[in-house]
Amino acid sequence: MALFVIADLHLSLGTDKPMDVFRGWQDYVQRLEENWRGTVAETDTVVIAGDISWAMKLEDTGKDFAFINSLPGQKLLLKGNHDYWWSTRNKIDRFFLENGWDTLHILHNCAYRVGDKAICGTRGWLYNSETEEDRKIVSREAGRLLSSIEQAKTLGGELVAFLHYPPVYDNMECRELLEILWENQIRHCYFGHIHGQYAAKKVLAGSYRGVEMHLISCDYVNFAPVRIP
Repeated sequence: MALFVIADLHLSLGTDKPMDVFRGWQDYVQRLEENWRGTVAETDTVVIAGDISWAMKLEDTGKDFAFINSLPGQKLLLKGNHDYWWSTRNKIDRFFLENGWDTLHILHNCAYRVGDKAICGTRGWLYNSETEEDRKIVSREAGRLLSSIEQAKTLGGELVAFLHYPPVYDNMECRELLEILWENQIRHCYFGHIHGQYAAKKVLAGSYRGVEMHLISCDYVNFAPVRIP
C-alpha cells in the first residue's frame, strides 16, 4: 500500500486545449498512462496536487475523470489554479458517485490516512502576494491548511503536506503557509504549478528550515507518479 504524488496533469480529453503544443509534452497522456500503470498498484494511493483538468465546468470533466478513475490506485485530488471546474465538495462527491468513479476523493478542508502517513493540504497561493485581494486569499488558504492539518493529527501517523503552489520560489516565500508548516513540524511538502527548466531552477529543492521541499509537476517528474518513502 504505497503512496505516490504527481501534479499538473492538465488533461483536456473533453476540451480543445491540448498540452502537446508545448515542448516536452508530446504524447503526454499516453506517457502518463504507461508510467502510471507500470508504477502504481491497485492497492496504492496517488495524490494529484492540482491543475487536473482544463474543463471549465464540472459536467465537462467526464472524459478526464473517467481516464483518471481507470488508472490503478485510489486518488486524492487537490485544487490547482487552473481547475476552473472546481465546485463545492458535496457537488463534486455527488458527481463522482453518479458516474461510479469510486477511486476519486477530494482533499479540501479534510485529511486522509494512508499507511503510516496523514495526508493534508490545500491549494496555496502566490508567494509574492501584494494586493489586498491576494492577502485575503492567502489568509483563507492558511485557514484551510490549518484545518486540514488539525484533522490529520486526529488520524495519527506522520503529517505530509501537499500544496499546488510552491511556498518558496526564487527569493520569495508565502510566509503564512510556511509558518503553519514549521509550527506543526511538517518535514515534507510536495507541490506543483511550476513548469519548464528555467522556472524549475528557481524552485527551492531540499530543506528549508527543516521542511523538505519537493517539486512534482508532471513534466518535471517525466510524467510518472513519484513514490513517497
